[in-house]
Amino acid sequence: MKEPAILIENLSKEYTLGRHGRKGKKFQALKNISLEVEQGKVMGLIGPNGAGKSTLLKILARITQPTTGRIVMRGRLASLLEVGTGFHPELTGRENIFLNGAILGMSKQEIHQVFDEIVDFSGVSQFLDTPVKRYSSGMYVRLAFSVAAHLNSDILLVDEVLAVGDAEFQKKCLAKMSEATHDENRTVIFVSHNMSIARTLCDQITYLDKGQIQKKGDATAISDFYLQSLDDDTQTDNLADRTDRKGTGEAFITDIKIYDLNTGRKNILITGEAVEIEVSFNSNSLKSLGDVNVLLHIFNSDGHFMGTLSNRLRGVGFQNMAATSTVKCRLPKLPLMAGNFFIKAHLEINRRKADIINHAALFEVLEGDYFNSNYWYKRRLPGVIMEQEWFK
Repeated sequence: MKEPAILIENLSKEYTLGRHGRKGKKFQALKNISLEVEQGKVMGLIGPNGAGKSTLLKILARITQPTTGRIVMRGRLASLLEVGTGFHPELTGRENIFLNGAILGMSKQEIHQVFDEIVDFSGVSQFLDTPVKRYSSGMYVRLAFSVAAHLNSDILLVDEVLAVGDAEFQKKCLAKMSEATHDENRTVIFVSHNMSIARTLCDQITYLDKGQIQKKGDATAISDFYLQSLDDDTQTDNLADRTDRKGTGEAFITDIKIYDLNTGRKNILITGEAVEIEVSFNSNSLKSLGDVNVLLHIFNSDGHFMGTLSNRLRGVGFQNMAATSTVKCRLPKLPLMAGNFFIKAHLEINRRKADIINHAALFEVLEGDYFNSNYWYKRRLPGVIMEQEWFK
């Protein structure tokens, strides 16, 4: 049997929480992780923030040491864990290419052989002799990924830094990683929060949560399992009690209800039907709320942005509302195609972000006859219906 490119056995990482030399509580970022990655395969790591994904990559990259357990990696390793990993800010882009190659153990001649490919792929040729400390974050990640992807390594570790690049560059990166595995037989471990990318790129996925492996296997099956677990967690949580929120805290969203006005069903909608979304919020510190703006960002189950609902965007102002209030948004014809969706909710008070909560509400859209044409898509292809007219 072929030996795996990466073998992880009973790996744990423990941190001591404390400041200025004081000993604090122990925190286990990873707990008894065991994993094998075959040569030439892409392994995706998914899970919520704080699951231990980046900690695992840092241990594999030898940035930090495990508390217990062992790792066997067969081959030369390159990593891209954050923007500009391994770059020296005072050196130029050209000098950093050679520096990274030397760190990987490549000769100057070997680096010269791929130098033009790196520069062409990165698209930063005109800034090649500029110190990288003057690069924008986008330029940084372009060059950093180009270096990591083209230099001669057997194993590539990629944290989700691709979010920094533009859409066109992300496509190039994904194509290059696919080429690296299938054509160059390179092994890749890739952290992603985008399930569509994970399903497309990865051969297998490992789902981490609270420092432990929850499930691993086929990319589609595991990503579906993870998305379902998010749905289950959100549906059982009382929105007012959720702690995974950001903002000033001067007011917070307590409930979001989504109704199909024709059927009366909650969270089960139909394309083309009228929908009403009811958002309730409260403040424990303010007697009244000044300029209120509610933003509901809608994403499909793969994490792709679909659109935003906002009273300010519509030109409707909510002024000096009671500390406990409810507002409603009505969509006369739901333009979403069949699929599963979630809402990231923002509550702004006087232009300040008072509350931000991800996966604040989940809903499903069923196929419907949007145009009353007796025809509709019967496949689940999450997207939007566009108003249109045809003529000759």
